[in-house]
Amino acid sequence: MKIVPDTSVIVDGRITTLVEAGELAGADVVIPEPVVAELEHQANEGYESGISGLDEIVQLQHFHKEGKINLHFVGERPTVDQASRTGEIDALIRSISEESRAVLYTSDRLQAHVAAAKGLKVHYIRPEQETGALAIKTYFSDDVMSVHLREGCLPTAKRGKPGDFSIQPIGHQRLREKDLEALSREIIEAAKRDRNSFIEIERKGVSVVQLEAMRVVIARPPFSDRFEITATRPVVRLSLEDYHLDEETTRRLSDYQRGILVSGPPGSGKSTFAQAVAEYLQQTQAIVKTMESPRDLQVGEDITQYAPLDGSMEFTSDILLLVRPDFVIYDEVRKTEDFRIFADMRLAGVGLIGVTHANRAIDAIQRLIGRVELGMIPQVADTVIHIEGGEIQQILEMEFTVKLPSGMEEADLARPVIMVKDFHTKKPLYEIYTYGEQVVVMAIEEREGKTGVSRLAERELRRIISNWVEGTVDCDIKSDQSATVYVEEEQIPHIIGKGGKTISRIEDEAGIKLHVQPWRKSEIVPNVAKRKNSVVLQADRSYAGKEVDVMADGQLLLSGTLSRQGDITVGRQSAQGKSITDAIASGQTITMKVR
Repeated sequence: MKIVPDTSVIVDGRITTLVEAGELAGADVVIPEPVVAELEHQANEGYESGISGLDEIVQLQHFHKEGKINLHFVGERPTVDQASRTGEIDALIRSISEESRAVLYTSDRLQAHVAAAKGLKVHYIRPEQETGALAIKTYFSDDVMSVHLREGCLPTAKRGKPGDFSIQPIGHQRLREKDLEALSREIIEAAKRDRNSFIEIERKGVSVVQLEAMRVVIARPPFSDRFEITATRPVVRLSLEDYHLDEETTRRLSDYQRGILVSGPPGSGKSTFAQAVAEYLQQTQAIVKTMESPRDLQVGEDITQYAPLDGSMEFTSDILLLVRPDFVIYDEVRKTEDFRIFADMRLAGVGLIGVTHANRAIDAIQRLIGRVELGMIPQVADTVIHIEGGEIQQILEMEFTVKLPSGMEEADLARPVIMVKDFHTKKPLYEIYTYGEQVVVMAIEEREGKTGVSRLAERELRRIISNWVEGTVDCDIKSDQSATVYVEEEQIPHIIGKGGKTISRIEDEAGIKLHVQPWRKSEIVPNVAKRKNSVVLQADRSYAGKEVDVMADGQLLLSGTLSRQGDITVGRQSAQGKSITDAIASGQTITMKVR
C-alpha cells in the first residue's frame, strides 16, 4: 500500500493512529515536501498546528526505524509565489499523489472533493464524534472550573463555583516542557479531528482551542515567558428559572426593542447567565443567534453560534442582519469596534444582549462613553444586569431627559442628562451629562456639606485655574454664579492679568464669576465652643464641606466633614468628645488639617 497524507491528517494525528492500530502495516508513506514546508512555516510563526504536525512526522520516523512503515519524502519545496496563492499547496500535494500512484489521505473535505473530481484515489477520513480520553481531561473533576499548567510549576486548579472558589495544587511533579509539548500536541490533534471542536484563534505564540465544552489557551514564548496551558470549562449549566427572576425582569429580557448589557468581573458567571437567557428566548419561539470569539457558550443545537467572519465581527454582523434573528447574544463586547458593531446592530432593530467585563454595573455604562454618542446610549443599551458570584447583584436602567443636574440651581444650566436608575425601585442613582469638555458620571448622593456634583465642579475649576498659574490652587464654589479661588499670593497678579483680562478669560472658560484670594493654610486652629451636650469646633465658613482631620498636638482625634457653617459638632459623652475635652484640659493645641 502506498499513501500520500496531506497536511490535515498529519496535523490531526490520524496517520500515526492508523499505524499504531496496524491498518498501515508495511505501507509506503510518502510525505510531500510542500507538506513539510507548510508545517515548517506554521511552526516558525509560532502556530501550535505547525509544531504538532512536525511532531507527527518525527513519530512517523520512529515507526520507519522500527520497520512498521516505509517513510519517503517526495517533491520540491514550493516557491514563495506558490506558497502565497490560496490552494496551491493542496494542488502540489495532489500532483505528487497522482505521480506516485498513491492513495491521497486527507481529512479536508474540499481537498477530498477536488481529488475525486480529478479521478485520483482518495481516502477521506471523517471527523470523529468525540475527543475520547484526553490527558488534559484527567486534571478535571466535577468541582474543577479551570486547570493551570505552567512549565516548571506544579499543576493547579480552581475548584468551586463562580464567587466561591479556591486555588489548589493537583499534582506533585513540576511540569516539564516536554510534558506540555505532549499535551499541546494531543489537544491540537483532537481539535482537528473532532467534529465538535476547533482551533478558534491561532497567532504567533498562542492558540485558543475550543475542545467540546472546554476552552484551552496554549501559550509559549515569545508571547509568554514560559510554556503554559490554561483550560477552563463551565461547571454549572443553568436555566433562567434558576435565577428566580421576577416577571418584570423576564419581560425586559424578552423585549426585542431593548439593548441589554450583562456585566461582571472575569469568572463571575456572565456567560452562564447569557446562555440561560439565549435558551429561554429560543423556547419562546424566537430566532436566536450568538456572536462569539471564541465560541464557548453552551447553548442548545437550535441556536447557531457565529464566529468572526474573515477575522471580523463586522462581517459577521452584516450576515446576521440578512439572517434576521429576533435576538443576538454578543459574547465578550470589549473593544471599541465591538461596541460600535453592538450599537449598529441595535439601531438596526435587532434585540441585543451583550456580555462585557466590568467590576460594577455603572462601569459597564462608562465603557460605552466615548465609543457611542452620548445621546444614543439609552437607545443602544437601556439595561445593565450585573452578575457576581453567579447571582444578579444589580439591574440598572437608563432613560434620556433634559433637566437641571442635581446640585445645580440656575435654570439656564439645564442640559441633556442620562438618568441611571435602579430597575426595581426606580430610584435615580447616577446622572450622565457633559460639563465643559468632560463627560460626567455623577453619583446622586447628598453628604454633609457639598454634593458630589459640587465637589466635581470644584475639581474641574481647579484644573482650569492650574492651566494659568503655578503652585497650590484651591477653590470653593459658593453658588452656580460665583466661586472663590485660592492661589499663592505671588500668583495673584498672574491670574488677574493686565486690566483683569486674564481673570475674564478664565471666567468665560469656567462659566462662573471668580473671586481671587491668597491660598489658605492647610492647618486650621479652630475656635472651641463647649456646650452642655456637645463640643463645637469652629473654622471659617470658607472651609465648608472640606474633609478634615482633627489633631491634638499632632495626634489624630477624629476625621470628619465641616458643615455649611464651617464647623464640626461632637457629642461631649462620645469617645471623640471626651478626647477633645481631655486634650484641652491638659493644655494641648487643637488643630484641623484639611485633606
